[in-house]
Amino acid sequence: MKPVEIAKGIYDVGVIDWTIRDFHGYSTHMGTSYNAFLVVGEKIVLIDTVKKNFADQLLRNIARIVDPAKIDVVISNHTEMDHSGALPYIMGKVGKEKPVYCSSMGQKNLSRHFSETFNFQAIKEGEDLVLGDKTFSFIETRMLHWPDSMFTYLKEDKILFSSDAFGQHYAGHEQFDDVVGEKIMSHAKKYFANILLLYAPLILKLIDKVVGMGLEINMLCPDHGVLWRNPSTIIDAYARWSRQEDLENKAVVVYDTMWHSTELMALAIADGLHLEGVDVRPMKLREYDRSDIMTEICDAKAVVVGSPTLNNGIFPTVADFLTYMKGLKPQNKIAAAFGSFGWSGESVKILEQELADMKFDLITPGLKHQYVPDDDALEKCVAFGRQIAAVIKETRR
Repeated sequence: MKPVEIAKGIYDVGVIDWTIRDFHGYSTHMGTSYNAFLVVGEKIVLIDTVKKNFADQLLRNIARIVDPAKIDVVISNHTEMDHSGALPYIMGKVGKEKPVYCSSMGQKNLSRHFSETFNFQAIKEGEDLVLGDKTFSFIETRMLHWPDSMFTYLKEDKILFSSDAFGQHYAGHEQFDDVVGEKIMSHAKKYFANILLLYAPLILKLIDKVVGMGLEINMLCPDHGVLWRNPSTIIDAYARWSRQEDLENKAVVVYDTMWHSTELMALAIADGLHLEGVDVRPMKLREYDRSDIMTEICDAKAVVVGSPTLNNGIFPTVADFLTYMKGLKPQNKIAAAFGSFGWSGESVKILEQELADMKFDLITPGLKHQYVPDDDALEKCVAFGRQIAAVIKETRR
């Protein structure tokens, strides 16, 4: 991708990663981008870099606009390696003596990341950095989603460079939200559900803080995906997702199966939910990536989890998913468990304990069946689904 001028004298010089399909356990069906920004005024400023193996491409993009050696300052909003991996290579071209501004935690973390010594300069929240005709200010965003994270605000142009917040794993030549259209929101929701859901309370505080500061934001520029020329669209969505309220009358039936008995139960339960007018998503764990399942769970009222009993426990894929979901801490969910078994039948009890540990509201005793469910057993599963649907429709969350 050639560099794109996103505002007068301000360029996205980042790169597109078209082929990545797994981003530390998150499925990236549409690839991603690593956005970096060059501000060309009386002083030249580079905001963030890219993943190490794209360093040459970043350098070429910069060189199409200015000689990299003319860059005066680098700002690092976040030390994660998809944004700082190319930093040593780029500083070798920019000049190792040039200042790299970052948060205080960023200074510590960057120093630990790289064996080479650079001129890291910690900058405080609210402190203005005047560089020629441009003024940069900084907002610390600790644990959104690393301890070092911060935003950079360019006052004259009213642009907020938001690092990993408000991003999407989306590869495309479209540069802006209003060019991609509404479809970008599904990618933004997936990004939120799998990376930032855990930090929902902090996000609400950050939004309140930014609103309280009275920042006028003409453009919101994350480090992944498209840039937002309509910032309120994604800010409002983050506030809604973070509150985890006004959830949809939707249930996600998450399961895996050995000899299809648990699967027959799952589909019958889904039928019961559907018959009562509830939007239902049956999702088999070996067919759907866990990050896609979490995206559906994000705005659903109910999570129904099923597993066969294996070795007196639950199926490995189900255990993996529950661990993943527990770490993201979704809230305000109702839940139920089900499963088939051959002779011991512990799975449902284990599932219920896991769901209770996540503070989900278990609305009915779990349903289990020995061996292959017959017509009578499947009717019980349909009734189980109807029972869950009734609670979903009467629950305000």
